Amino acid sequence: MAEKALDVLYEDNHIIAINKRPSDIVQGDKTGDEPMSEKVKQFLRAKYDKPGEVFCGVVHRIDRPVSGVVLFAKTSKALTRLNELFRTKDIKKTYWAVVKNKPKEDEGTLVHYLIKDEKKNKSRGYLEPHKGALKSELHYKVLAKTDTYFLLEINPITGRHHQIRVQLSAMGSPIKGDIKYGFDRTNKDASIHLHARKIEFTHPVKQTPLTIIAPTPDEVVWNACVKDFNLSENAK
Repeated sequence: MAEKALDVLYEDNHIIAINKRPSDIVQGDKTGDEPMSEKVKQFLRAKYDKPGEVFCGVVHRIDRPVSGVVLFAKTSKALTRLNELFRTKDIKKTYWAVVKNKPKEDEGTLVHYLIKDEKKNKSRGYLEPHKGALKSELHYKVLAKTDTYFLLEINPITGRHHQIRVQLSAMGSPIKGDIKYGFDRTNKDASIHLHARKIEFTHPVKQTPLTIIAPTPDEVVWNACVKDFNLSENAK
């Protein structure tokens, strides 16, 4: 492939998990840029020397400027079963975020009511129920800090449009690089410091527990935050 090789985190006969780079899109959109779903098809076609069409089912998406683990189904059976796991919320997702402003509490649960603005591709959060708004809930915890930034772990309880970005911003801790939701400047590569770190679920065919972890991008701020987290963990 013309671009860098895919970072494959896990693969078997039924599913494949990729560590997405911030610039990639999961599924085709109006930009016309090649989506990850097509790159995965190319990867599978080349790896297994498959003629003709290759099946690659898109199970879920993460925002373009976000990095981390993305699941794809290699069979229609796996796709149907993974879709059901997402529908019933039997998949646990863990994100890491880098923020400049420390939350008031080191750990807590945020509840907001979100409305999506389709034209601006942006969501607005309210503290109280609002007409047309969807309840959004997440749990966060401060994992580490550097001289400038804080590393948060986030477990979304609901799955709303831009939920983590909106709710952290509403808490007063916008994500580094996310000017759409209140950070003061962009990252040079147009990424934001939000990473889909881990996904945990029961394998759709094997029916065994599966945990997939995505390393953070090899980047100065990420590296500093993760190093501090690792040091603090090892000190326990």
